[in-house]
Amino acid sequence: RWRIREAVAMALQRLGDADMDQLLTAMQTWCAGSPLEQRAAAAGLCEPRLLRQPENARAVLHILDKITASLEQIADRRSEAFLALRKGLGYCWSVAVAALPGEGQALMEKWMLTPDKDVQWIMRENLKKARLTRVDATWVKEWQSKING
Repeated sequence: RWRIREAVAMALQRLGDADMDQLLTAMQTWCAGSPLEQRAAAAGLCEPRLLRQPENARAVLHILDKITASLEQIADRRSEAFLALRKGLGYCWSVAVAALPGEGQALMEKWMLTPDKDVQWIMRENLKKARLTRVDATWVKEWQSKING
């Protein structure tokens, strides 16, 4: 099943290479769908080559924000679909934040303060990514110390 999920993400990225506006429009719908649709949207959009334009990175950050906000609505947090989404979000945020640090860091900070344990896990995982350390090592260390206790 993970191969299918990765194939979908790669196909979405190819669409983004050809027509990023069309991909962003389609992902506005997918980000409100099932956890697997949300995972596909996040993984398909969070590819550095697709986020070189600030307006694209900004749109992706807002989609990630919507997906993250929707996590509280998911009752079965042990389902394979939820776990796949959670794992995907565990790296996607760092890709988008690295593309547009100022705005991305502000959105991530909002989620790092949530009491939701799954969202906290997602944010901790993203703070472990070298791409964020390369962007702002001081910020990463500060937030790691805040959310790790």
